[in-house]
Amino acid sequence: MNMDWKEAFKKGTELTLATCSLDRKPNANIVLSLGFVDGKLLIADAKMETTIRNLQENNKICVVVKEGGEYFKIKGNVEIFESGRYFDICNESDKKYSTKHAILITIEEVFDLDEVKKIV
Repeated sequence: MNMDWKEAFKKGTELTLATCSLDRKPNANIVLSLGFVDGKLLIADAKMETTIRNLQENNKICVVVKEGGEYFKIKGNVEIFESGRYFDICNESDKKYSTKHAILITIEEVFDLDEVKKIV
C-alpha cells in the first residue's frame, strides 16, 4: 500500500456509494467527496432520493474509491443533515447544484482492495 487511505478520499475525488433498503433493494451512486470534517467523510446530496430513503431506513453505507491506481473500501454509519454546519459546508462546495442533505459518514472499517485486507 503506497497511498494513505484518507488521501484517497480527499475533496473532489469520485466515490461510489452503496446503500440498501430494509427490504434488501441495493442502490449505488457516484458522488464527489467533500473530504474529512471532524474526522468523518462528508458528501453532499443534490439528487439522490433513493440513496437518502435507504439511509433513513438503514444508516449503513459502503463507499469505494479508486485513486492513484489504488482501490479502497470503507464501511460505516451515516448521519443526515438538512441544516446546520455540515449542510452549510455542502452548500458552499458547489453552487451549481442545490444541496438537499449533508451525508456525514462515521467510518468503522477500511479495506485495501488491492491487498485484499482490512487496514482499519
